[in-house]
Amino acid sequence: MTENSIISKIKGVKTLAILPHVSVDGDALGSSIALAYAVKTLGIEPIIYIEEEIPSNYEFLPGTEFTKIYQGQSKSYDLVLALDTGDIERLGKRVEIFNAASDTINIDHHTTNTEFAKLNYVKTNSSATGEIIYQLIKMMGVPLTKEISTCIYVAITTDTGGFRYSNTTSITHQIVSDLINNGVNVSEVSQLLFETMSLSKTKLMGMAIQTLEILENGKAAFITVTESMIKDTNAKEEDCDGIVNIGRNIKGVEVAVLIRENANESFKINLRSKKHVDVSIIANKLGGGGHKNAAGCTIEGNMDDIKQMLLKEIREAL
Repeated sequence: MTENSIISKIKGVKTLAILPHVSVDGDALGSSIALAYAVKTLGIEPIIYIEEEIPSNYEFLPGTEFTKIYQGQSKSYDLVLALDTGDIERLGKRVEIFNAASDTINIDHHTTNTEFAKLNYVKTNSSATGEIIYQLIKMMGVPLTKEISTCIYVAITTDTGGFRYSNTTSITHQIVSDLINNGVNVSEVSQLLFETMSLSKTKLMGMAIQTLEILENGKAAFITVTESMIKDTNAKEEDCDGIVNIGRNIKGVEVAVLIRENANESFKINLRSKKHVDVSIIANKLGGGGHKNAAGCTIEGNMDDIKQMLLKEIREAL
């Protein structure tokens, strides 16, 4: 499938819904809002259905009025686009909207994408889904407003770790240059995204560091966040974001793991690697997915058993 095919589909509909993945992040949300702005200029009224409240660190984004928390509406749309979503399970309850649509498109950059839509455009060499949306908007002939540019910039800078990760390319920087020329305030956005933290998250990070385990001769780091830690610090789910990097940033560590205990006796696993280990392979084996250096999954079971399972996979990968 080509960009022109996607644009043709979009221009041929009257009703359109956009679905980023559950636990929405900067790439999923930024890409969705940027596309919503562009589609609106074409005379189509878009809506972005999300599963939960927008995380506080993304509340500054323009265009949040396009978003709506899904409450089980049964309306059918001519076209539904899933953005930055590796598999259909990542749509959560909103899979009802997806399945009821006359047409569906899946736009993503994850190597583990299962191509679950009627039409799929998965460009794995893009640093972020935001890069793909940028190209689509340019091809639509829609001007890059400050609002669109800011949303795409947030999508790209969050998925590249502020342009520090290996998925950052020369094309990434060329796109970002264009975005800055169209109004992005880099210092303001960077401060809001990377240099602002709630007191609750600061306390949670302190408790999480106390659980740090260094294994496999210093090459693996495990951090645990429990439900009681969340309650004791008055933290939110979004406050767990980035904690896995505490382990990844330690000298000598190749693979870092964050095990987050959920209330329903399951565990959300975040995996990060520096260079050699493809953690998406590990996540895929356990029912998840992601990228070579950043992936995740959700596992049910006993904490100790899950640790040993993960350690076994990491040991083999190392």
